[in-house]
Amino acid sequence: MIMLKVPYAEKDEAKALGARWNKDSKLWYVPDGVDAAPFQRWVLKGAAPGPAKASGAPAGRVDSYVGKQVVGARYVALEHGCSPFEACPECGPKLAASGWTDARAEVLRIVCGLTT
Repeated sequence: MIMLKVPYAEKDEAKALGARWNKDSKLWYVPDGVDAAPFQRWVLKGAAPGPAKASGAPAGRVDSYVGKQVVGARYVALEHGCSPFEACPECGPKLAASGWTDARAEVLRIVCGLTT
């Protein structure tokens, strides 16, 4: 990610080229995978690139608009991409050990109006 300093009058041009707005830093940026050549006149000098993904960070969907990982408190990465809502002998024990199964049961109990 390359940070840009785009004047307000040129924001539409930067956006048309593929730049994105980061509301937290209040700067435009070139997303990873986009050619940076058309943006050279706006490159912010001395700005460090966006934060690198830590090796111990949880796997999850990355919201490409703001560049943040989006994961819930009970997110569990499943190696072979199965659905946690369908029975799987490989993932069942991992989901149960993480607390995901218990959390899902509690949500279902609340949604269905069941009492304990």
